[in-house]
Amino acid sequence: MKNYLLIANLFLLFTTLVYSQENNIKTTNFGKGILNIVGKDSTWSMNFSARMQILSTSAWDVVDDKLTNPSQDFLLRRSRLKFNGFAYSPKLTYKMEIGLSNTDISGGSEFTGNTPRYVYDAVIMWNFYKNLELWAGQTKLPGNVERVISSGNMQLVDRSLLNGEFNIDRDMGIQLRNHFTIGKEFLIRQKFAISQGEGRNVTTGNLGGHQYTTRIEFLPFGEFTKDGDYSGGDLKREITPKLSVASTYDFNNNAVKTKSNQGNWMFTDLGFYETNIKTLFVDAMFKYRGFSFMGEFADRKASDPIAKNSDGTLTGDVVHVGQSYNLQTGYLFKNNYEIATRFTQLKLDKVITGKNLKKQFTFGVSKYIVGHKLKIQSDVSYLGVENASDEIMWRLQMDLHF
Repeated sequence: MKNYLLIANLFLLFTTLVYSQENNIKTTNFGKGILNIVGKDSTWSMNFSARMQILSTSAWDVVDDKLTNPSQDFLLRRSRLKFNGFAYSPKLTYKMEIGLSNTDISGGSEFTGNTPRYVYDAVIMWNFYKNLELWAGQTKLPGNVERVISSGNMQLVDRSLLNGEFNIDRDMGIQLRNHFTIGKEFLIRQKFAISQGEGRNVTTGNLGGHQYTTRIEFLPFGEFTKDGDYSGGDLKREITPKLSVASTYDFNNNAVKTKSNQGNWMFTDLGFYETNIKTLFVDAMFKYRGFSFMGEFADRKASDPIAKNSDGTLTGDVVHVGQSYNLQTGYLFKNNYEIATRFTQLKLDKVITGKNLKKQFTFGVSKYIVGHKLKIQSDVSYLGVENASDEIMWRLQMDLHF
């Protein structure tokens, strides 16, 4: 019921804005937002858009070279509303994103006020001096490139095993961003963040220490077309080679969750278990004439990854320490069909986590009807698990972005 009330209130708000004579209301082309509103005095603007992903998944265990235990489900994977624009000055911009599907709002707990986690992004971005920007609010941290790529702009149906275990996602805090050029083309971007360290929508304040994230990106051949280094596949068919090589280092001081600011909370008989967690990412993106390549490496360490009670007994909570790498490539044909492959290895510390080595190979086909804004994607994955049953998974997904 709360979801329906939220949607009804938002619809009422935008109906009011549309029929207001005080504002400049413009409809947009497909995929550019539902409405673009500019204040009568041009001191503010708002672009409103919506998107959804509808997913079907089928899976089988592989036992003695036979497929067993079939499963199948349909899922509203994502359903979101997005708002962005400027306030007072074009140098002061903002972004809001709200999730409405059950998978979007899941994860509520006593630390989020026992309420659904509707808000994904709520961030203000101020370009206060030359190329320097100050961000404040809740948004994605400058982590691995696969995570920073929007879930609506992915080359395959969903992100990799590496991202599932190591990504640092969103958090509340501030970020400082800068970029400069050496010579005519060599672009360098610098990003630094200080955040709360427990992930998005936490309402109880800082529970451990703070999280510090820094990222540097090198683009020796200049910018990708329309931020193509943050989009899956080479849909713009770069006419000259484009390359980005980057690294992120994340330090979460006295972290209280099993995956830095993600995962499960760690408890002891005295309260939270705290340990310093360090995560390193190295990634690259290359695109040229429809061909694309993305590579990622992730490594996580912790000062003491095993949670203990005051008497030294183990609680059962552990930090997911280990390493992973992910290699992904694809080719976009001129008829807007694309084939893509991905190989991921996930190697967590088995002594600490009890997790076996995983290797996954994925092959996918996409049809881009209106770029990433309207597309159909399908992929099949083979997951090999050391000392356990393997798995085959087939997925089919449709994306629609207004």
